[in-house]
Amino acid sequence: MKRALAISGIAIVVLAVVAYGAFEAGVERGRIKTSNGVAALKAGDIDPSTGKRVLYWHDPMVPAQKFDKPGKSPFMDMQLVPVYADDAAEPAGVAISPRLQQNLGVRTAKAVSGSLSNTFSAVGNIAYNERDVVVVQARSNGFVEKLFVRATLDPVRKGQPLAEIYVPEWIAAQEEYLAAKRLRTDVDALALGGLADAAAQRMRLAGMSEQQVRDVDARDAVQPRFKISSPIDGVVGELSVREGMTIAPGTPLFRLNGVATVWVYAEVPEAAARDVRPGNAVEARASAYPDSVFKGRVSAILPEVNATTRTLKARVELANPDGRLIPGMFATVNFASTPRKDAVLVPSEAAIRTGSRTVVIVAQGNGRFAPVDVETGLESNGQTEILKGIAAGDNVVVSGQFLIDSEANLKAAISRMSEAPSNDAAHAAPQRAE
Repeated sequence: MKRALAISGIAIVVLAVVAYGAFEAGVERGRIKTSNGVAALKAGDIDPSTGKRVLYWHDPMVPAQKFDKPGKSPFMDMQLVPVYADDAAEPAGVAISPRLQQNLGVRTAKAVSGSLSNTFSAVGNIAYNERDVVVVQARSNGFVEKLFVRATLDPVRKGQPLAEIYVPEWIAAQEEYLAAKRLRTDVDALALGGLADAAAQRMRLAGMSEQQVRDVDARDAVQPRFKISSPIDGVVGELSVREGMTIAPGTPLFRLNGVATVWVYAEVPEAAARDVRPGNAVEARASAYPDSVFKGRVSAILPEVNATTRTLKARVELANPDGRLIPGMFATVNFASTPRKDAVLVPSEAAIRTGSRTVVIVAQGNGRFAPVDVETGLESNGQTEILKGIAAGDNVVVSGQFLIDSEANLKAAISRMSEAPSNDAAHAAPQRAE
């Protein structure tokens, strides 16, 4: 009887030990796997699925925020992702197998050193060259007896008569000059010659031109009426007199606009304004003459920005042979900046513009790729100038970089580059996931 009781006691103890062991095993398994399959680990534990030590968990979209256990991200509708110690020790970037690179269609190209000039077009309106303007005024009191030009925008040629005027003051000056000229004798030629010169000077002071004085001397007769001629080739921009009007000194008679050159006010995008400089050579085409190229130069950049179109006005001076370019016409102006030598150039498709910065994916070799923040310059003919970030000879990804970003979570790596916490924040205690 005692022996049976002893055996029973031993069996109870063994069962208790087995039950306790099973309980501990269940607890351990509960630590490894929860009912919903999420790893119930904490920072510093070894992940049984990978055999790596977990440093912390984070949201790939907000990589600077750390959590000490897995769970749902408070920022995005997704689970937190573990960061392992071995991964943190690896160089920046991700590794893509050759097979996956082929599936993604990854292509690379070398950054080269060369020269690049930015060429772009802008549309503008043609206007008169305001530096090629002549105003014809009255020099003395008189009367307009006849007009040869009767309407604005009439074309005129240099030397063409514009009006015929009668000036009484000029009549008296002419008579005095001719009288002094006729009284000249061989006995007192010197004295009378000086008197004639003084009379000629009086005609000039009265407002007569040198040509008019020479005409009086050549004809040796009083000229009661004088013709005012155009000093330039152009058009009549303003006509201020009519036949029969009385004129006074300083009265504007005609405003003449030259047409040998014209201005084009081209609307230059604000982003391209740095490439447009006074003196830059340009070529322009007008819709009325599609087969003709008009050459000129940038004369000025007006200090005013259109708030609606975000453009600046570039004043371009164009040669106008035969006066074919008429103010009011539209013209397309082609600008070309000064070429920059020894610039680092990459294909334009290699640049990923995120809005706040520009990133280029650099192939590091052995299937590794890393994002690099770059500063871009000119862009022309499918090439982009890199001012800072990479050097000539680097291999950059020109196709498949967006798929690499999706496949390897490069977006998180790019964000980490600019949003990495300071050393103090890095050593601070990780936050706990809610």
